[in-house]
Amino acid sequence: MPIKTTCIGAFPKPDYVPIKDWFKVVPTDADYNSDVIDNWSDDPKHEPLFARATQEAVQTQVDCGIDIPTDGEQRRENYVHYQCRYMGGFDFKTLERRVLRNGAYESDLPAVRSKISAGQSVLPRDYKQAQGFTERPVKITIPGPMTIIGTVADCFYNDDKSLAFDLADALNREVLALADAGCLHIQVDEPLFARKPDDAMAFGVEALERVFHGMPDHVVRTAHMCCGYPNHIDEPDYPKADHNVYHQLVTALDGKIDALSIEDCHCQSDLSLFEKFTKTTAIVGFVDIAVSQIEAVDQIVARMREVLTVLPAERLMAAPDCGLGHLTLEQTRIKLTNMCKAAAQV
Repeated sequence: MPIKTTCIGAFPKPDYVPIKDWFKVVPTDADYNSDVIDNWSDDPKHEPLFARATQEAVQTQVDCGIDIPTDGEQRRENYVHYQCRYMGGFDFKTLERRVLRNGAYESDLPAVRSKISAGQSVLPRDYKQAQGFTERPVKITIPGPMTIIGTVADCFYNDDKSLAFDLADALNREVLALADAGCLHIQVDEPLFARKPDDAMAFGVEALERVFHGMPDHVVRTAHMCCGYPNHIDEPDYPKADHNVYHQLVTALDGKIDALSIEDCHCQSDLSLFEKFTKTTAIVGFVDIAVSQIEAVDQIVARMREVLTVLPAERLMAAPDCGLGHLTLEQTRIKLTNMCKAAAQV
């Protein structure tokens, strides 16, 4: 049986989409204050463009051989803030300046001004649209509590654990709505686990479980934990989290979620890491999303076979290291096609 393949979330956006990725065009205070962002994804006049972009993202993945595509996050300028705009407690009008990602960059951020609460469920809409373009099961992604905390300014709680649990309860409403809509693969993105493993152990794991509380057994509960996203393609000195923290994270999460997505192409882990996946499926990054260099099929096959000396094929899935937003569409096609060819060979 060939190894199954999936993507992580973000996909290159075509020029006609009325929203740009946050790492390419960071929204200004004027954008937030004029409600530009709120209207980007919900304005009916943009709907044909988002539908077209989503269809193209899904079809490209299917054409490359991806078994479980994503919607490509074509509506999202930022995978975290997109979700927060539909929740109560966030202020997108008056931004706060903060240093992020262990000093990796500085930005103006929306603020938490009051108690977090669930709002309008938006991801079922995104799922239904994407699923309408393919017979393959579409995976939908959602930011996790710790990663939201790391990408907003807390001006109310001053207690990360309490904030994480309220965020988890609000996100739980969203993932249950996704499950009710028929989504079979739901992925919570928590890269902050790798950057702040102490917080992950103290309250992050419990918050992640709260996000998935009450999930039907037939829905695959996935978490994604990369070590950091660069500011631009081919940036070799970007400060990434220590990938050795995966040993601690896998030990803590094995059996508590169905699948865990980790980087392995940009920074390969020792094979002993995969011995810790005793119950949870390992979604392993076999192509690098931060470099333009294309991984050859033989190179990917060789690494897959190494991992398979430790893991059985039914508990290994192939994916890129992270989202594909930095790559061109042509680079994306070649990398995904090579990855799927390798998975079929193995």
